[in-house]
Amino acid sequence: MISRPAKRLYRFGSFSLDPAEHVLLRDGEPIPLRPKEFAVLLALVENHGHVLTKDEFLKGIWPGQFVEEGNLNRHISSLRRVLGESSDAPQYVETVPKVGYRFVANVREVVHPSTDIVEPGFRDQISDMVIERRTVARIVTEEEDVANGGGVFESSLEPKALPATAEKDVNRKRAVARVAVAALLVGLTLALAYAWSSRKSQGTKTVASVRSMAVLPFKPIGAADEDQYLGLGMADALITKLSNIREINIRPTSAVRKYEAPDQDPVAAGRELRVEAVMEGSVQRVGDRIRVTVQLVSVRDGAPLWAEKFDEQFTNIFAVQDQISEQVVRSLTLTLSSTEKEMLSKRYTANSEAYQLYLKGRYFSDKRTEEGLKRGLEHFQQAIDLDPNYALAYAGLADSYILLSMYGALPPKESLPRAKAMATKALEIDEELAEAHISLAFARMTNDRDWSGAEVEFKRAIELNPNHATAHHWYAEYLASLKRHDEAIAEIERAQELDPVSLIVHTEVGRHFYYARQYDRAIEQLRKAVEMDPNFARAHQYLGRTYVKEGMYEEAAAECQKAWQLDHTPRTLGFLGYAYAVSGKRGAAQKVIEELKGESKRRYVSPYWIAVVYAGLGDTDGALEWLERLYEERSGFLIFLKVEPIFDSLRSDPRFTDLLRRAGHTP
Repeated sequence: MISRPAKRLYRFGSFSLDPAEHVLLRDGEPIPLRPKEFAVLLALVENHGHVLTKDEFLKGIWPGQFVEEGNLNRHISSLRRVLGESSDAPQYVETVPKVGYRFVANVREVVHPSTDIVEPGFRDQISDMVIERRTVARIVTEEEDVANGGGVFESSLEPKALPATAEKDVNRKRAVARVAVAALLVGLTLALAYAWSSRKSQGTKTVASVRSMAVLPFKPIGAADEDQYLGLGMADALITKLSNIREINIRPTSAVRKYEAPDQDPVAAGRELRVEAVMEGSVQRVGDRIRVTVQLVSVRDGAPLWAEKFDEQFTNIFAVQDQISEQVVRSLTLTLSSTEKEMLSKRYTANSEAYQLYLKGRYFSDKRTEEGLKRGLEHFQQAIDLDPNYALAYAGLADSYILLSMYGALPPKESLPRAKAMATKALEIDEELAEAHISLAFARMTNDRDWSGAEVEFKRAIELNPNHATAHHWYAEYLASLKRHDEAIAEIERAQELDPVSLIVHTEVGRHFYYARQYDRAIEQLRKAVEMDPNFARAHQYLGRTYVKEGMYEEAAAECQKAWQLDHTPRTLGFLGYAYAVSGKRGAAQKVIEELKGESKRRYVSPYWIAVVYAGLGDTDGALEWLERLYEERSGFLIFLKVEPIFDSLRSDPRFTDLLRRAGHTP
């Protein structure tokens, strides 16, 4: 038998870690840790300087059990708070992206040779209750099981022999330790048996009063590059299902996408999203099978409300989503109408391959970039080729065409009629699809200037799904274009409530104050958007435009220059030219016009951006010439002519009045 001291302290910084006493001290004062948190920290410290993979953690800390990766991430985040560090500047725990974690602080081992130990032979007998085999002192009062012999977390510190004078005393104390540990194991076994039987008999825990929830992107485990979409896709599918329940507010996919990081703390995310509960999970695909693990966590105290594991054929992923949705309803004691029950179990396709293509389409289109939207188009079309009755895929196509038009990536004459056709087709298949009503409303507003028809569609979408942030967002655009500013501000603020971390929604709130000529409130809101993310070009762009209306020309030019630096697109260049023009830099503004005209020979450039610069220069003829071209294109930007302050100088010109009339506006 190899003897070694049982009392071993690890010291790092102002901390001391005592495995035998199961305590972490800071400057001699104990710091409370949950058993699993202590086990994670001990594994990191014993292997300091070496990377421990996430699989090693999961197998070593939760052996033989269903535990999702989010549990480990949450414990790491909790330890970082205890140690007083952040993941951005690790002093103790370093994240190794897509691999695991490493303890980077200097660790000093202090040995006290007179402390009790437990011999390895006895330790082997209780291996199903210890975290790793080199010390029994790490037994914790939670379910543990180290299988297959040999612990995951072998210490990098060499064992040291006991002095001969201590051998007799150690043998006596070893017997005492055996009895104590055996008694502990009996108690733990009974407790675990009771807990398991209670879980089987009671089913899912019910938790009342939770009325807001976020579904975070599931973490793909061991996924190939082509399967990376599964995590966000699973979340998006569940969000679509649960959003039909009026009794609970579900954050939209756009709000949760930013939480894709593997070490994301779900409780911190929930607080930022201002919800009461967070769903997190992992998804793993191996061949034709899929394994999904999921848990619902209380944001108030981080306690799990329920957890479950699903191992199915990939073709049964729809059943998995149904079961998860039903668990949410049961655990939160929600009362559903017959319509909501039907929507909860509704499946939009039975073709698993078409479903995968749809998930890929959403994954790319939700990036809200020109490249992402175009890739999304391809996948949505491929999904429709496999299932011509896939209404959600048609709605995805409609959204993509609308956004590509509004981003200036496709000519409106090409994109807006296609958007309308795809939304119409989706509604022919499923009249109760809120997403399709939103797309059709926007197409009727921008392509047809059918104001009454567009409002009917917006209201129908909100009736079907009152918690759909985009429905309120785009309805606000409609209301603003008709100078119904109070209603528009109410709608965009509702969208902000539903999606509180959305940069574009925060920016749009400022934009609607700008349209309403409430420039002080617009500046206040847009500055908040810039604070949320200083690299969000759209917020700088609108802030610059608002500064112009307050006569703050230098500030306006600075903001528009910042937007151009962040986003080299015709949109930001056009508004930079406008800022130059109104601040007296006419030569620079003229150069912008020439650059935009030159760019239009190589790619599509909306005439709107050129008209904006001419308006800044006070060149009414030039501005009206390019706005006329905008009308010929049937551009969606025509809807904003009536309210855009940039064109206030044109409003007395009869040609502008006639343009408004032809564009469907009452001058």
